[in-house]
Amino acid sequence: MPAPNSPAASPRLESVDLLRGLVMVLMALDHSRDFFTNVRFDPLDLSQTTPALYMTRWITHFCAPLFTFLAGTGAYLAWMRGKTKRELSWFLFTRGLWLALLEVTWVRCLGWEFNFDFHSVGVGTLWSIGWSMVALSALVFLPTWAVTCFGVAMIAGHNALDWVKPEALGSFGWLWNVLHVSDAFQPAPGFRFAVGYPLVPWIGVVAAGYGFGALFTLGPGERRKWIFRLGLAMTLLFAALRFSNLYGNSIYGSSRHWSAQKDFLSTVFSFIDCHKYPPSLLYLLMTLGPALIVLSLLERGTPRMLRPILVFGHVPLFYYLLHLPLLHGAAVLAAYARFGHAEWLFISPFSPTSPPPDSGFGLPVVYLVWVGVVVALYPVCRWFAEVKRRRKDAWLSYL
Repeated sequence: MPAPNSPAASPRLESVDLLRGLVMVLMALDHSRDFFTNVRFDPLDLSQTTPALYMTRWITHFCAPLFTFLAGTGAYLAWMRGKTKRELSWFLFTRGLWLALLEVTWVRCLGWEFNFDFHSVGVGTLWSIGWSMVALSALVFLPTWAVTCFGVAMIAGHNALDWVKPEALGSFGWLWNVLHVSDAFQPAPGFRFAVGYPLVPWIGVVAAGYGFGALFTLGPGERRKWIFRLGLAMTLLFAALRFSNLYGNSIYGSSRHWSAQKDFLSTVFSFIDCHKYPPSLLYLLMTLGPALIVLSLLERGTPRMLRPILVFGHVPLFYYLLHLPLLHGAAVLAAYARFGHAEWLFISPFSPTSPPPDSGFGLPVVYLVWVGVVVALYPVCRWFAEVKRRRKDAWLSYL
């Protein structure tokens, strides 16, 4: 099937790259907090948190949904640029498997854990995007409207399945963990597999992102209006559903309702506290809706001060694979400098260690580390982006 005729079929779309780059920068803030914080409680816990800590965690909620949604959009744009459906399907299939492999090797061993003890494996963003791409490699042979409807239906309807628990499925309970329940299970005695990002509804997010890509066949002015209207509609739907407390924010059959708190700001925080693991319908509406409004504004052109962010949007996977080891390594060096040891930063489930009670730092240091890491990654990402621009080797599309 030929790609759709579009004036956007040849060049990269700066608005998409810029939004993706902003997401990558925000993600580094979340992971800087993970490695350097001195907070030992959930930053979203209203009984303990502060406004600055809450917002530092909450603002990064936009990362996973946008990274995943734009992966689907990128697939549609690749078709627009001339790939056949067969070529696109093969690319999605192989790249999806590659991402899933990276999650359980590079990201696990050299990013999060700094060890090679595969008795315990946890999977997150790359795992879910990878298998979602594998699913999309089959879906792309359907009409775009059908792929879109599939994605929207999964996003809208998956919370209706929250009452199903893995133990109810007997020997197939592990499969429900992989598909819909964010939890850990034992695939074999002595081995633990923790699923941070179940595939449902992330597969639906990728599929919806693919359908969203069709808007880029429109002229710039028309698509800007449609993107804004879609983002506004999703945001208003979030507000209405969340206010009703009726549907869309349950987990394992238990709903997390918002409620009036001791002051207005805490009530707002309660209202926007939506389930991420797994992502509820309201969580996805709350993040994707405003993000599309921002995208419609970015369609007007890239502000000069944000142009460096485009570099990260051009090479998001390369950036992702480098920022975790850099942050983790910096945390290890900081621990050795302060305490002379850092065994708690070399995680192993069979030899648990606790960090010293005064380990970690406050938010000012977390933010300083975040800025430092982003600045340090800029030249190497710029170099790699230039390599990808000059050369068309097939392997480069996998990074």
